[in-house]
Amino acid sequence: PSSSRSNRYPNIMKFALLTTLFAAASAFQTAPVAKTNSALNAGKDDLKKIAAASNPVVNFYDPLSLADAEFWGDSNEATIGFLRHAEIKHGRVAMFAFVGYCVQSNVHWPWPMTTAGDSFPSTDLSPEAQWDAIPEAAKWQILVVISFLELWGEQSGADTGQTHYMRGGQPGNFPSFDLFRNTVHPVPFNLYDPFGLSKSMSAEKKEKRLIMELNNGRLAQIGIMGFLAADKVPGSVPALSGIAQPYDGDVMAPFTAHYHLFN
Repeated sequence: PSSSRSNRYPNIMKFALLTTLFAAASAFQTAPVAKTNSALNAGKDDLKKIAAASNPVVNFYDPLSLADAEFWGDSNEATIGFLRHAEIKHGRVAMFAFVGYCVQSNVHWPWPMTTAGDSFPSTDLSPEAQWDAIPEAAKWQILVVISFLELWGEQSGADTGQTHYMRGGQPGNFPSFDLFRNTVHPVPFNLYDPFGLSKSMSAEKKEKRLIMELNNGRLAQIGIMGFLAADKVPGSVPALSGIAQPYDGDVMAPFTAHYHLFN
């Protein structure tokens, strides 16, 4: 019986992920908004100001002319809002990944990872190999939580009257869990500013911290990709040759290279 339950568990997690995707996507679908020429917060002028503040040496650099694009037939301002939000989000994820890579290369939790008493993967393994070593059910748990956070972030605080980042709202803004906390299940902290420290900050300080976050996120993206490249392709990053841990798996396949959802 226990073996049967363990075999069914990954399928349950797959079903939960699909349910999360479909249900949340319909819940957070925004109403169509007519295109306008009004200047939104995510305009090209803002990009130039941010570029000058974050790196006055390089300044505004857009070789692919993305700042002039109109993705999906939407306005240029909406496209810039999407690009700004995407950069901030990728920077945050990269910062988590970079710190996580450094930490799990040296330590792991001392308590059992599973109810069966299995320990966390050894630090003798590279972080990529550690991911491969955890049970599939654990991977699904992580991916379901990430999917929820992604979809919750897309509502951009609509329940409190905030505007979507592609419609003039603030790129990078992650809504509070108040709606979820009050209607679904208690949540002890919000993902952004869980202790409310930003409430007393001046606008100038917030702008300065935004530039810091952008720069740290950009550096973290370079850093984590450098680690992955050094582990996967020996000698590709000379500066990391002394600490790279060779990995022969596929860093772009969260399960296996030929994994299918309903196998």
